[in-house]
Amino acid sequence: MTISANDAQRAARNVGALVVASILSKGILFGWQIVLGTWLTTIDYGIYNTVFALFALGAPIASLSMGMIAIREIARKPEAIGQYAASMVFSQTVLSIVAYVIVVGASYIAYDSVNPAIVAFTAIAGISLIVDIFGNIAHDLLIAQERMIITSTMEILQIILRVGLAAYALWAGWGLFGIYMATIAAGLIRSISLWTIHVLRGLRLKFPLQWDVITLPLLMNASPLAFAAMLSLGYDHADKLMMTGFLGEIDTAILSPAFLIHFGVIELLSTTVLVAIFPLMSRMYGDGKGESFGFVVEKLARFMLMVALPIVLVLAVFADDVILFIYPDRFLPTIGILRIYVWYTLFTMVGNVFSKALIIQNRQTYTLWVRGASLTLNIILNAYLLWRFRDPRGAAVASVGAEILAFALMTTAFRARGFNWARIIPSFMRVLLLGAVMTGVMIAGEQIHVIVGMIAGATVYLAGLLFAGVLSADDWDLLYRLTAAMPGGAFIRRYRKRDIDISW
Repeated sequence: MTISANDAQRAARNVGALVVASILSKGILFGWQIVLGTWLTTIDYGIYNTVFALFALGAPIASLSMGMIAIREIARKPEAIGQYAASMVFSQTVLSIVAYVIVVGASYIAYDSVNPAIVAFTAIAGISLIVDIFGNIAHDLLIAQERMIITSTMEILQIILRVGLAAYALWAGWGLFGIYMATIAAGLIRSISLWTIHVLRGLRLKFPLQWDVITLPLLMNASPLAFAAMLSLGYDHADKLMMTGFLGEIDTAILSPAFLIHFGVIELLSTTVLVAIFPLMSRMYGDGKGESFGFVVEKLARFMLMVALPIVLVLAVFADDVILFIYPDRFLPTIGILRIYVWYTLFTMVGNVFSKALIIQNRQTYTLWVRGASLTLNIILNAYLLWRFRDPRGAAVASVGAEILAFALMTTAFRARGFNWARIIPSFMRVLLLGAVMTGVMIAGEQIHVIVGMIAGATVYLAGLLFAGVLSADDWDLLYRLTAAMPGGAFIRRYRKRDIDISW
């Protein structure tokens, strides 16, 4: 099974550009969230994360997840970008207004009697739903054209501007109100900048809307995906929303650092890679009769497990050191939550590969049912565990249980030519066994010093990948081709030779 040199080079450069951008932008944003956790009072931090959860639930309504479908279709029919752009602008403008009304109304119903400040701040923060939608459309159109460097640069600048304005607002004493106003201002500047780039590149919205050819099919194909995203975000954030209702804002604040670490790892190491490679996978799928698509899904699933497992194990073993290094002592209860929450991260990272693959196969309706079942389980577990034990760790258990269900349903349903569980399961088992050995080494090394435990565990894991037969010859060939195509690839090819054809 082979991938063309041009496609491999393009995918590698796309991943490279987005990974670099994510390391910078997500790193800045992650650091900023930590600052908020230490600068804000515990109650304000709990309010902030409750509003964030409400905002996140409204985002799929505003976008209807049309961007993913548009990226898929534009990658196949680039000449239709003007029609898709017009359809997205019209539809998502209306949807973002609807989303704002729903989010503010939901906050009033759920939290007006708990804390009216949550409703007020939701009304202010929700303006970003309308402002950001135009920037998100422009961002998706650039991704569809595989303009990753432009997109990545603009995202980094937007994050820097957003954090800078919010930090100034806090310094000036404007509190949460200033943070939300800074976010709105940064989103407005981002939207204007990205659309200016499109205009300069010659993109024009093509009207009238082609309802029968593009707009209605786009809405219909995206709707199951949007509902799936809402349900997915529902059990991403159900723990915080229900925590505020059952236990109050302080326990929500205690839970939030564990979610922040989970979210940061997912965004950096899962979402970034899958977004970058999505156009390539869409082209490879074609009519579904070839084997290249299944081959790539198999490799991605294996690589994602290899990357996710050591991170999860480090966070589980050294949770106390990680939390106390980042946060003050008032977040001590977060340690127990993080040790449970990290397994949510593992199943999400590997499961996301199959989720995106099912979308490419136009099976987003199935992913909707999967997310619905997972959200139902999450709500039931959250309600029982939080009510019965009054312990925020119950929310972490609920999230892990829901994600295990989603993972099982998606992996058992996925089928594609070129994908073979008989090949992937043995390598998965070797990775898991290697992880068990790594865990033992880290626990033993921790008795000397936490740094010794981390270094020893990482060394054992890397050695195992090299010598335990986890990666096949095809895996090494693909990794070599992709890394050789990234920035710095000439240096790799000069000092590390592999007997495969590199035609660029």
